[in-house]
Formats: sequence, C-alpha cells, structure tokens
Amino acid sequence: MPSDIKQAQRMMDLFCSVGARSFVVTKLDIEQKLIWAKTYSAAELRDKLPAMVRTAEIRRPHRMASGETVMAGENLIIRPVNHFAGVGKEIALIQLDDLDAAALGRVQSAAFLTIATSPGNHQAWVAVESVAKTQSKEFIRRVRAAVGETDKSASGASRIAGVENWKVKNLPEPPIVSIVCGVPGRVMAPERLQEMRLLAEPAPIKAITHIPPRVSANSERQWPNYEKALAGAPPNTEGTGPSRSHADYWWAYLAQQWGHGAEETTAKLMEVSENAQQRAARGDKGYARITVENAAAAAAKNSGRNRG
Repeated sequence: MPSDIKQAQRMMDLFCSVGARSFVVTKLDIEQKLIWAKTYSAAELRDKLPAMVRTAEIRRPHRMASGETVMAGENLIIRPVNHFAGVGKEIALIQLDDLDAAALGRVQSAAFLTIATSPGNHQAWVAVESVAKTQSKEFIRRVRAAVGETDKSASGASRIAGVENWKVKNLPEPPIVSIVCGVPGRVMAPERLQEMRLLAEPAPIKAITHIPPRVSANSERQWPNYEKALAGAPPNTEGTGPSRSHADYWWAYLAQQWGHGAEETTAKLMEVSENAQQRAARGDKGYARITVENAAAAAAKNSGRNRG
C-alpha cells in the first residue's frame, strides 16, 4: 500500500495546533535500529516531510541479523519537543500507548489525536493546559493510571501517520499507521479531565523512614540538571526516544564529579529519574545503586588520569 503524505502532514499540523514548535525525527530500519535522527523546526519539517515519507516507503533488500534478506522500507518516528510552548499558558502533551478499544473509548473525547498503529492497537494524545513543567511527570502518571491499560513507559515519540509500520512480525505487508480522529486545538483543563474520570488521585506522600545524608547548602543547590542529561543521551535501542539508562549514568557521573557522595547521589537519582523509579517498582532495587557505583568508578579513574 502506498504511503499517505496528507496523513503525515495532518498529524504534524495537529501537534502544532496544541503548541508543538519543533520535532525530533528518527528513522529506523525493520529491526528498529537507528538510521538517523535530527531535530527540525515545524517550518523545516513541513517542507521536508513529503520527501521523508516518499523515501521511507521505498522497499530495499535488508539483511537481518538472522542472515535472512527481506524487502523492507523504513520507519519514520516523530517526537514533539516543545511540550510547553502554548501562547500565554503552559501545555503538556500526554501520550497514551497500546490502547485497546475500551481504553480508546474512554479517552477519545479528550484527545486531540488518536491513531491506529496496527489492527486493534491504538495510541491517543491529550493536551492539557496549566500544567507546570515541574509537575508534568506526576500529572502524566495520574492520567495514565486513570486510563488503565496503557504502556506506562510510552516515550513521547510516535510513528507518523501515513507511513508503514515496519516490524519483522508485520511482514510481508505491514499496516499503515492511520489517523482515527483529530481535533485541532483541543486542549483540556485538568478539572475537565477529573470530571471525565481521566485523572487519578495524586500519589500519597511517603513517610520518611530514614534521615537523608547531610549535605552542604552549596552542594544542595548544585545538582546536575537531569533534563539536560536526558536531552543529551543517545537514542534507545528502539530509536523511539533517548536512552534513559545512559542519562542516569551521565547524571550520576556529573553529580559525583561535583562533590556529591555515592549514598546521596543514589537517593537523588531515585528522586529525579523516572526510569530508576520504574525499575525499583518492578523489583530491580539495586539499579540506582549500581549505576552510581559504576559512574563513581569511571569518575575516579578519569580523575586519576587528569592528575597524571
């Protein structure tokens, strides 16, 4: 089936209608390996998108890791960057992935965009006003908790509509990602989401069970910026977003270079890293500690080299 450039353009326009001003575009092969990634302004992408879509649909021989050769095109994925670019107000974008029909029905009237990535598998995007950037992670968690059956690790990147969804399991004829519904400019208020039962209650504040390590007032002000570490991380193995494990390691490395001890860095990593929190919830209690220890060893080694 031929790609649909108009659907790709419509999807981009829907993101722009709720405040997105730039995009990270990633191209992956059929095995989800990164081909290239680049950031574009909305104006630049609008100009280049038709050529990107046409190129992605060209089927070429691809030799897979198994040794088999298949004819395949390429995946085209976009991530809206400026989630808080609303005029006069902060707007957060919430991605709800792997929705079944029941979950899709619950969020349809709140979403500005819903797409089908494959038969029976849907994704919805909801824009919400008046959500401060510092509160966005917790707010997104509450929406996902209220919706229920969604991919809690949704990365904020999406296969673009109008392009085939190239995966080995989809051979020989992959489905085309398609827009189910789009409502330009639909931005929800938090109160409206609550009325629609799409906003779970805030997580209870956990009681402090131990006294945190004492640090100086100066060092307390000088923790590295985790969002910058995440923005500078390489793509993950699927190419759908930054590698959060790399971001955790680099942040922990900087924190210890800046004079923070291993214990306090581990505690702080658990506070700033959603990845570390999710791993702990799944039972991987030692992830944060091991990441900090590895970063500490590298920092000490590099420090020794510099002294030499």
